[in-house]
Order: sequence, then structure tokens, then C-alpha cells
Amino acid sequence: MGPHPAVAAIRLAVRRVLHDILNDRPTPTDHPPHERPPSPLVLVACSGGADSMALASALAFEAPKLGIRAGGVTVDHGLQPGSDLRAEEVVLRLRELGLDPVEATSVTVGREGGPEAAARDARYAALDAAAQRHGATAILLGHTRDDQAETVLLGLARGSGIRSLSGMAAVSGAGGRYRRPFLEIDRQTARRACMVQSLPVWDDPHNADPAYTRSRLRHEGLPALEKALGKGVVEALARTAQLSRDDADALDAWAGQAERSVRDAAGLLECAKLYALPPAVRRRILRRAAIEAGAPAGSLFARHIEEVDRLITGWRGQGVINLPGKVVAQRQGGRLVIRQG
Repeated sequence: MGPHPAVAAIRLAVRRVLHDILNDRPTPTDHPPHERPPSPLVLVACSGGADSMALASALAFEAPKLGIRAGGVTVDHGLQPGSDLRAEEVVLRLRELGLDPVEATSVTVGREGGPEAAARDARYAALDAAAQRHGATAILLGHTRDDQAETVLLGLARGSGIRSLSGMAAVSGAGGRYRRPFLEIDRQTARRACMVQSLPVWDDPHNADPAYTRSRLRHEGLPALEKALGKGVVEALARTAQLSRDDADALDAWAGQAERSVRDAAGLLECAKLYALPPAVRRRILRRAAIEAGAPAGSLFARHIEEVDRLITGWRGQGVINLPGKVVAQRQGGRLVIRQG
């Protein structure tokens, strides 16, 4: 008899991603042909919650069959009393699954951008450092289809365009370091997989804390939407994320190609040529130019780009426009200049 359907589903998702990781690896040229290249190391980021414990169990099962070493890292955010003991407990659980190397790493969470964003920034910095320390090829993250639906709704509330509706990417980070095998698996399946494998699961109290926007969305917003619109809301939102991502990628590529044709011999942006482009393409070029001039991407909002766009589409002799990062945009003789102020 085969494994429980929930266990089979999580293993299949991880197996597919591990195959992708093996296929994406560059062919090694730094060792003699008769020597086998070293086995790649894949880490799982594990909080001890159901999603990441299910992911860790699937990685421990699938990796050895493909000649991949499997390890784990848990991040102690230090936001609750006893979080260090919790991290040690997660390390023990990961070792019991057969993962090696396994480590707990503690971080100091700042205040910038709100508590959720600050914790996320600290966590990814710690995971990047762990990957470099161990020479890991990839880090698996346990985000599920439900997490993706929440991310799309948060993006919708921000009102910052199609990219913010595209949710989390299956592959992201430097060199495709981060992989999310569970984006098409719902949270309930991951929890069931833990239950049938008798894996102990820890529920982070922050996930139920109404002080956190995502928590309110999870416990109040999505259930209200499902009540009003039916049970397929989560799946539909996740599908919206993928379609939006495909559209955004296509528009980004178009903007990348068009950018070369709207610059003059000196490399300045020509307003007449920008005007002729569709707004979605033109605004992407403007955003990219602002970032290249030193505007921090995270602080550059749609309203900033719309204001710069009006220098092209609604020119009435406006003065300098100030952007984040002390960047300024102004129109000078048919050219758009975006530079450090």
C-alpha cells in the first residue's frame, strides 16, 4: 500500500523541485572527469509549523534517492520568550528526520517597514548567510497555496499594479536560491501530512495575533470571502498570481527591449518616444530609470511613477519631481532626466 494521499502530494511536489535544481546546476568543469562532482546540498527553512515540517519530511525522504544532501535551518527571531528553546527543539526534530547539517540561527528584528516586513528581512538575511556558510545550492520554503492567496490580497490592497498581484515566485533570490515547492498545495494537505506521519507541529502564536495584517486576513478576511463567494477563492487567487506573473514578466521583457529605442545618442530618455509607448511599458522604463539613479525599489510607489509619467503625458511646465533616495526627475528640452538631486 502506498503512502497517504497527503504525504504522496508533498513528496511529489518536492521531487519535482529537486529535479529542477539538478537540471539547473551548471556543468562542473573544475574537477577531473573521472571524479564525481560533489553532491549538491539543499536546505529547508523550518519554523516547526505544519507547512515547513511537512516540507522537511518530504525533503528527507526524496533527497537521498536523487543523490542530494538535505539539511535544515531554523531562524530564531527572538520575538517571544523561550524562542531559543523552540529553535533547539526544531533542530532536534530535523535531525530525527535525518537532515544534516542542521542549525538554528538567531536574528535581531529591526523596526523598518512594520513588524512583519522587519521579521521577513531579518529571516532572509539569515537564510542567505546560512546558504553561503554551508555552500547550499538551494533553500526550500514552505509557502502554500493559502499563503499565495493571502499575498495576492495584500498586493491588491496596496494597489501597486500587476506585479504586486503576482504573489510569490516558485523560484526567487540570487541565482534562483529560493524554491517554493508547495505553492500549489493547500495548507490543510501539509497539516494532514504531518498528522499521518506523527510529526509534532508547533503553531506560532503570531499566526493568530490580530496585530498582524496577514493574521487578520487569514482568520477574518479569507473566511469572509469564501462565505460570500464559495470555496474556490483560494485556488482562484493563486491562479491569478500565476497569470499576473506571466503578464508582468512579458511587460518587463517588452520594457527592457523598448528602453534601448527611447534613449538618444547620449543615453537620455526622449519624451516623444516614451509618449508613443503603452503606459504599462513606459512606466516600467521610468521605474527602472529611477532605481538605476538610486531610488530604493521598496520605497518607490505607483504614485511616484505616475507623477514622473505626467512629465511626459501631461506636460505643463512642471518643475522638479522629488523621488525617494534623493533622486529627482525633470524634463529638459524634450528629454527626461532622472538623477541624484
